[in-house]
Amino acid sequence: MITQPVQVQNSGRQYLPDSTTDDLLELPAGDRSPNQFLLPLTAQVNRDDCLEIGGCDLFGLVQRYGSPLYVLDEETLRTACRQYRDAFRKYYPGESQVLYASKAWNCLAVCAIVASENLGIDVVSGGELYTALKAGVDPQKLYLHGNNKSLDELKLAIESGCTLMIDNWLELQTLADLVKGKNPVRIMLRLTPGIECHTHEYIRTGHLDSKFGFDPNQVDEIFKFVSQQSELEFVGLHAHIGSQIFELQPHQDLGSVMVQWLSKAAKYDLKIQELNIGGGLGIRYTESDDPPSIDEWVKVVCESVVAACQSEKIPLPKLLSEPGRSLIGSACVTVYTIGGQKTVPGIRTYISVDGGMSDNPRPITYQSVYRALIANRMSAPIVTQVTIAGKHCESGDILIKDAALPETRSGDLLVVMSTGAYNYSMSSNYNRLPRPAAVLVNQGEANLILQRETYEDLIRHDRLPERLK
Repeated sequence: MITQPVQVQNSGRQYLPDSTTDDLLELPAGDRSPNQFLLPLTAQVNRDDCLEIGGCDLFGLVQRYGSPLYVLDEETLRTACRQYRDAFRKYYPGESQVLYASKAWNCLAVCAIVASENLGIDVVSGGELYTALKAGVDPQKLYLHGNNKSLDELKLAIESGCTLMIDNWLELQTLADLVKGKNPVRIMLRLTPGIECHTHEYIRTGHLDSKFGFDPNQVDEIFKFVSQQSELEFVGLHAHIGSQIFELQPHQDLGSVMVQWLSKAAKYDLKIQELNIGGGLGIRYTESDDPPSIDEWVKVVCESVVAACQSEKIPLPKLLSEPGRSLIGSACVTVYTIGGQKTVPGIRTYISVDGGMSDNPRPITYQSVYRALIANRMSAPIVTQVTIAGKHCESGDILIKDAALPETRSGDLLVVMSTGAYNYSMSSNYNRLPRPAAVLVNQGEANLILQRETYEDLIRHDRLPERLK
């Protein structure tokens, strides 16, 4: 029976033994990055046979904060930030800046943590921009994306002093009109590189048939227009080829394509200052996933850009990247309380939990696959395969179709791993369920970073016409 934390001596990381959790948590020896783990780096089993993260017992956290509950490990998030930052310094001879793609999880605490690690932040809406500003992020390190920015969003960006990623002609012309006669605003142009990679159709953004970015056939026309706008300070180019990518070759190809466009921009007297190669590195959601490490990904990107700049005989630009999922995905788990059980003889057993598609819409949206464990009985042997069902009035509300688990009981705590990216940020109030709370854990201390919504919160913005009162 395992009752104490297990230390992997050759990696310097703690993980859970595979004797009671199948092979979900077993990893090869050697240096790893957080995106290659199923659980946060601080995960361990305590003397009560319960899972701890960040030195905090998950059973105790649920008693205090309720469930479902997002548990975010600060050490894992900071480690990923530092690995990205340090790898760029190691492999890129020029200046670099890592930006957190905050659409993965944008809230005050997360923005403040990544900013304290000297990362900038990529935002995709006025709301994300406002949150980052309220978290104290330097506007010079904020970059606003989006394929259909509203006038209010453009105005907020101009006032804040952040950099705007221009996505299309209407936006470019609208911005030129807004800033006419005013101080210049920093802009980057997003181009569609025509590079495809193996990922879900909805998260593949680099191929030509995409709603994002200028068509590369318009490059000359775009550069000519921008060169004639004195209030638009062109600082560089941006492209993003997709998300949850395990291949390295597409990112190597991207550097070459982007540098060729930078070289063309110089012919229009546009200064070559920055190149943003996006993000897209995947994480480990299941035991069969084998993503490259952060260091491997950065090395390929940097070497590609350096080689391309040498070939084109242009100076090295400031190199920007925008990791999101690979920074925060593995840093969080979601804890549920198990309720009822239903067995359909000869077909399957359903285990119901107190959350589902409203706190994690990725399984029903992308057919995403997750892994789970029972947090309050870590040494219990895995003996069954069940389907984890959410509580929503929707047949498709299935979190995990085939989950290998011990025998479960009502009241057990089910932990779904790798839920830091696009879980809270895509959450909803479907069926009028309040959104869960989130806690930040670090060295035995837990801090509430998102308060659990109440029924009163659900009707806060409702309005009842007088005639119906």
